[in-house]
Amino acid sequence: MGMLEGHFEDGFVATNLEWAINWARESSLWPMTFGLACCAIEMMATGASRYDIDRFGAGAFRATPRQADLMIVAGTVNLKMADRVRRLYNQMPDPKFVIAMGACTCGGGPYYKYGYNVAKGVDLVVPVDVYVPGCPPRPEALLEGLMRIQDKVRKMKEYHKGRPVDLPIPTRTGSVLLPDELATPEKALEFVKETKERAKAAK
Repeated sequence: MGMLEGHFEDGFVATNLEWAINWARESSLWPMTFGLACCAIEMMATGASRYDIDRFGAGAFRATPRQADLMIVAGTVNLKMADRVRRLYNQMPDPKFVIAMGACTCGGGPYYKYGYNVAKGVDLVVPVDVYVPGCPPRPEALLEGLMRIQDKVRKMKEYHKGRPVDLPIPTRTGSVLLPDELATPEKALEFVKETKERAKAAK
């Protein structure tokens, strides 16, 4: 019978508690209203009528992290913004999930080499569950990322008797990690000088 492990009889459906809770969670993901740069426009388009993220039960964008269980980091994460991203993530209730949307969010994008003020991937700030690359990714790509989150929720095992809690959530924690060339103030100053020298016009 597929996902339903029991059978239909006299108006009753037999299944287990874990499957029912996971079904409720995956069918009512509440993303946080949170956009940082140009990828946020594509995220807004995903929530609009043409692509209609509400079909997946994830259309209720919440304005507070305390009511959200999905953070879609859409756009470039500056080092100054990274602490705020981490704070918002910490305020979200468990279980919580993160989608990194866009090339800048996944790994720094075009700012990877010379963007000294950009975090080289939001996974250095918060644990990421699904990466959606692109510059910017289309709404269909974000919907695909949402479906991969739903796959993770569907496989969660919290209520098996005698088994440890198994949450498919990465455990990476900590503050922003800087690349080697920016690790110390002296190296950062040297890097800025070198960058300015390279940026001079050729004679």
